[in-house]
Amino acid sequence: MDLGISGKRALVCASSKGLGRGCAFALAEAGVDLVLNARGAEALEATAAEIRSLYKVNVETVAADITSEEGRAEVLEIAGQVDILVTNAGGPPPGMWTDWDRDDFIDALDANMLTPIALIKALVPSMMDRGWGRVVNITSVSVKAPIPVLGLSNAARTGLTGYVAGTSRQVAGSGVTINNLLPGLHDTDRMVSLDKMAVETTGKSFDDIRAEKYASIPAGRYGSAAEFGATCAFMCSQHAGFMVGQNVLLDGGATVSTM
Repeated sequence: MDLGISGKRALVCASSKGLGRGCAFALAEAGVDLVLNARGAEALEATAAEIRSLYKVNVETVAADITSEEGRAEVLEIAGQVDILVTNAGGPPPGMWTDWDRDDFIDALDANMLTPIALIKALVPSMMDRGWGRVVNITSVSVKAPIPVLGLSNAARTGLTGYVAGTSRQVAGSGVTINNLLPGLHDTDRMVSLDKMAVETTGKSFDDIRAEKYASIPAGRYGSAAEFGATCAFMCSQHAGFMVGQNVLLDGGATVSTM
């Protein structure tokens, strides 16, 4: 399928590894020029070089912390006007409800709610002026089914979801769509690390840990960064202009819900 976005320009945050990287590759395959951001310069440059080699699109990189005001300003200066924005940032640490104080919640809100909002406010007005734009926020399955040990993430990402629900309907008439993409368990470096930690804490083998996780997912496996990226690219395509303020769950059926 021709996604109709060849020649567009996209900012993809946290895109040197994992799900953000999957989104960057899928957009590049569709002919989109990219501004890639991540904190680690080495992995970021390696990803950019691979994309340039494979897809012959223009790729600029900004090694900066998108969740800080200084880093965000640096990214926005390089990005300029973009047609597509993919927001993404690592989640706050796990814990129990008794562990967190006000500062913990402020940090979580800064990273996973206020940073995407700041990027939307900075970049969507020019999209509206040009009559076309796409925003996809990578959030979490936890906004549909809260995860007890991820209370900070549950709160911050749900706050962003509420913001998007209202804002998306205010800008849709200008040809700009804003939607959220909610990942479940995907086979990324982060998931490998978590599964290895489970090996150390439980004494079970890596394969046994994986088998238990797979058994909790109706699809019987983890998702891949490539299929996550393909879903993101479709949501950024010319075919998704009637998708407004939606939360697209990509979790292999693990979340049991009728809505």
